[in-house]
Amino acid sequence: MATSSSHPPLAERLRPKNLGEVIGQQHLLGQGMPLRIAFESGQPHSCILWGPPGVGKTTIARLMASSFEAHFITISAVLGGVKEIREAVEQASIWQGQGGKRTIVFVDEVHRFNKSQQDAFLPHVESGLFTFIGATTENPSFEVNSALLSRAVVYVLQPLDEPDLKKIVARVLAERALPAIENIANEAVERLVAYADGDARRLLNTLESLSVAARAESISEVSDAWLLKVLGERLRRYDKGGEQFYDTISALHKSVRGSDPDAALYWFMRMLDGGAEPRYMARRLVRMASEDIGLADPRALRLALDAAEVYERLGSPEGELALAQCVVYLAVAPKSNAVYKAFNEVKAFIKKDGTRPVPLHLRNAPTKLMKELDYGKHYRYAHDEEDGFAAGENYFPEGMAAPAFYRPVNRGLEIRIADKLNELKLKNQQRN
Repeated sequence: MATSSSHPPLAERLRPKNLGEVIGQQHLLGQGMPLRIAFESGQPHSCILWGPPGVGKTTIARLMASSFEAHFITISAVLGGVKEIREAVEQASIWQGQGGKRTIVFVDEVHRFNKSQQDAFLPHVESGLFTFIGATTENPSFEVNSALLSRAVVYVLQPLDEPDLKKIVARVLAERALPAIENIANEAVERLVAYADGDARRLLNTLESLSVAARAESISEVSDAWLLKVLGERLRRYDKGGEQFYDTISALHKSVRGSDPDAALYWFMRMLDGGAEPRYMARRLVRMASEDIGLADPRALRLALDAAEVYERLGSPEGELALAQCVVYLAVAPKSNAVYKAFNEVKAFIKKDGTRPVPLHLRNAPTKLMKELDYGKHYRYAHDEEDGFAAGENYFPEGMAAPAFYRPVNRGLEIRIADKLNELKLKNQQRN
């Protein structure tokens, strides 16, 4: 049954009315960030908002229209077509002729439009009849025509993190947006946030369903046990036995690290079966390739990135096979955390050591004055040395003992890397 216009959904009632109310996307909307600058400029520009569901694409488009005092036309690429595009052009032309008020045409799920439908916007974007804003959950590089893409700035929106989602729950309670619910136990909030998986709309819709059940049972405080009883299967947190979401991803990560492809596939499919966002899984696989395999097999990182790209191109369920292929490869690949350990050691060292000056011979000397100050003097160009190696050269700050942050393991390609480093170390010793 359709919702009455006098009782809009919770997600609509809580939609931010200004930038200050927006939760998340601070990499775009924070002070000095790209979209914030665009809002403050007073000049709208065509753009593509790319991100997963429920992260604020429609909200940002509406706030743009409000900020720029522009007419706002929404077209759904799922339901609309050339007819709706033509009607939008006619309305924009009428409004332009009645005083020149700007028009923003917002196309939701723009990747659903075919090439000819997307091309229909081009002449009107170029003429300035309206500002085009497209929203998409798919990679615009593959799904949006290059001609339209070249006329729009692409902004990448991220899933909301746990603190952001908790802020939304707190706001719902503070504003008594759901009168039947006065409080939600911390454990229940944790479960709701994990289930939302970065999607604010999913969180708000779930809260609204919860409110209906609470009213029916005269429940004012939501406990974790009652939450599971009411919404059960929807909140199983990616596992039929009820284990925590992060326990399951931990099991996957440790199975990959432990070189067990069968266990890794098992946990991977458990997460997919429970509704885990494949893009999240792809991000974790990229992390595993860097943290646990590293230079023992540099191909692992490239394969993880390729698997993520395949998923973006194919979507579910076809793209999930590429992620599964990546899981198996990462599990059977030789393991090394040498780069990961070196990264953390250097980070900790620099934090406590302070800022040492760059030695003169390593400084760049683009000007005459810099050369007169001996910038770059005595620098040895490695390509001009025997075997392309300047034996005995020092690349650390003066007075700093050469540390050994990176210690390759005796597995995979790092065996050869260790041999190479030992050979260069011997040459340095002979030169000094």
